Amino acid sequence: MGYLKYVRKLWEQPKENLGDIWKERLIQWRTEPVTVRIDHPTRPDRARSLGFRAKPGIFVVRQRVDRGGHVRPHEQGGRRPKHSSRRLDLSISYQVIAEKRVAQHYPNCEVLNSYWVGKDGIHYWYEVIMVDKSHPVILADPQLRWIAQSQHRGRVYRGLTTAGKRSRGLLTSHGKGAEKHRPSLRAHNRLHK
Repeated sequence: MGYLKYVRKLWEQPKENLGDIWKERLIQWRTEPVTVRIDHPTRPDRARSLGFRAKPGIFVVRQRVDRGGHVRPHEQGGRRPKHSSRRLDLSISYQVIAEKRVAQHYPNCEVLNSYWVGKDGIHYWYEVIMVDKSHPVILADPQLRWIAQSQHRGRVYRGLTTAGKRSRGLLTSHGKGAEKHRPSLRAHNRLHK
């Protein structure tokens, strides 16, 4: 068995399997800035399965996202009480929010994919794999040069990452062989009543 299989097994239950390392990491991450570029992925197995390669032009960013009910500001003035709910149910996941914030922080790069690395009572942490689409090494790589093409610009904002597709209802949360709901989730439900 390769070492990545052992790493994957540890991350099935990180709180129990990683022990004190898990607690120390969360304590350290809380003191860091919200967006941090890191040298190596925390989960090398997950990063590699999502397309990360240790080569120039590809890097990983850890993003912190606040958990909770996303309270919208209270608006004064004449509006129907029905529309003045303080709680905001988001149609996108925290992971997509993390990807979008990293994309805003690095406007010359594209989001390849992302994965979960931790949570505590008030935060989630995701690591986002970024690709510098103008880097010569990326442009020379036959597996990654597709991301430099113009039709892939801003893919995170159009919900084209794996997390974005899942939020749009195009993928179920069970991975690769999952059933797709096209042309849309609403149309799919209408056809299969």
